[in-house]
Amino acid sequence: MTPSPSQADEALHRLEQERARLQYDWLRHVDAGAPPPFAELFRAAAGALLIKPDDVRELQARFYRDALALWQQTFATDPRGAAQEPERDPRFSAPEWREIPWFRFLRRSYALAARWLEELLDAVHADEPTRRRLRFFGRQYIEAAAPSNFAHTNPEVIKLALASRGESLRRGLQNLRADAEKGRMSMTDETAFDVGRNLAVTPGAVVYENALIQLIQYRPTSATVYARPLLIIPPFINKYYILDLQPANSFVRHVVDGGLTVFVISWRNVQPPLDQLHWDDYIEQGVLAALDVVRAICPRQKVNALGFCVGGTLLACALAVLRQERRRPAASLTLLASMLDFRDTGEVSVYIHDAYVRRCEAELGREGLVPGSRVAAAFASLRPNDLVWRYVVNNYLKGLRPPAFDLLYWNSDSANLPGPLYAYYLRNMYLENALREPGRLTMRGTPVDLGSIELPSYVLATSEDHIVPWRSAYVSAVLLGHDVTFVLASSGHVAGVVNPPHPSRRSFRAGRIAQDADAWLTNAAERQGSWWPHWLAWIAARSGKRIAARARLGNARFPELEPAPGRYVRERL
Repeated sequence: MTPSPSQADEALHRLEQERARLQYDWLRHVDAGAPPPFAELFRAAAGALLIKPDDVRELQARFYRDALALWQQTFATDPRGAAQEPERDPRFSAPEWREIPWFRFLRRSYALAARWLEELLDAVHADEPTRRRLRFFGRQYIEAAAPSNFAHTNPEVIKLALASRGESLRRGLQNLRADAEKGRMSMTDETAFDVGRNLAVTPGAVVYENALIQLIQYRPTSATVYARPLLIIPPFINKYYILDLQPANSFVRHVVDGGLTVFVISWRNVQPPLDQLHWDDYIEQGVLAALDVVRAICPRQKVNALGFCVGGTLLACALAVLRQERRRPAASLTLLASMLDFRDTGEVSVYIHDAYVRRCEAELGREGLVPGSRVAAAFASLRPNDLVWRYVVNNYLKGLRPPAFDLLYWNSDSANLPGPLYAYYLRNMYLENALREPGRLTMRGTPVDLGSIELPSYVLATSEDHIVPWRSAYVSAVLLGHDVTFVLASSGHVAGVVNPPHPSRRSFRAGRIAQDADAWLTNAAERQGSWWPHWLAWIAARSGKRIAARARLGNARFPELEPAPGRYVRERL
């Protein structure tokens, strides 16, 4: 039944109320993880601005002049000229934002106010970390206040509501209600995917498990394989199958087809009593346990070890600990978008502040869970238009359903973290950058020196990474010594890693490490295509001779427990 105009108007009003509540909750959520909080930070900024009243008066006077000029120009502008006005912001790509005077005024006044706030915050007399936080949280307000985020001020929303006689608004309310019930915003059609059915389907089996991990071994697809196995350590913040999405973009399948015997850790989505686990426990029960099993299944062979994101940080720590214990189980080290030197953590640094870390230590230092949704929201706030507000507009205001996208499905499948692990990671890596200093940190009772690892290393960074800036990955690579191949791939933190050879849409640069990142960039020629074949050739040269593929997975001591992808990866929040 088609809603009446009065019902459509009521639905629009209810939708706008719900959208406003969502907007408020989002800012409050970001504020909860932001040290110091919004209010305190902006009060400090207001006080700092009083030190330079002349600068503030000049900014205000310019804003008033520009606002008055905007009023004068808006309704006198030739609509044909306005229609030809270029607009690079996709939020305002609809022609109504240029052709209709009212919406043109909204768009321009929003841009004017946004510029005024940015300039005002730039004028604050404060240290650079405070200024960075001010700019970041000011940007959160600016993006949330865009007229495109409001049903009454978005011409596309109004046009669609009129054309559908309110049906789009009804669907939007349904979408909002469904997301509220599951506690997260839908970024993809989640009904299109099922782990083990069309995600994480590379054939294999779980051959070992403890309370924290399951270890998966994959079945060979060739008659012969390289003698040395590969162990992959994924990040424990998300599920491992980012490296085994669908067959066409599965890194795991690619390297199995390349003749490698592949093992992958599947981290547990922790619940009490695992909420007491520490960084050392993840080394002991995660990396070291997996290394021991892999070497037992592939005896007399060293292991090629690969870590992605924080999995790479954890792996490097484990290898450094083993080196001090005079154990060298690894033949090579690969790091994908990982940091070891945290001197520049990009926009993530706005969340890392001494007061916040102390609060985490007080609340979570002994036990407690950090919900995966909390970490996911913090990362989403780094790209609010792409990862928050576009879905608010499309899902709730326009009543659309997001298309199926495997990478975004994985992104929403986050995992809980133990509080002690989280607090330790924030304090020692992000806040104090202690890992880069030899001997400063002790793990499993052993001083850690990354320079002692002394392995052939392949370090991949991505040019648009907002979580691990590529120059931070570069200075991290320098800590590993001189036998390091550094590769800079195009795209971002995830898309730059999940980059199959077909279709070949991206490029990369590769070269031996030098002390200076800019000099390396100048000398490393750009190559078209994926970095996957380049890495496969590098790892093959360090994987020993070809031998007959193993007839079965595991061995008598570590038999097949269940088919891949196993139980742990299916545990949802």
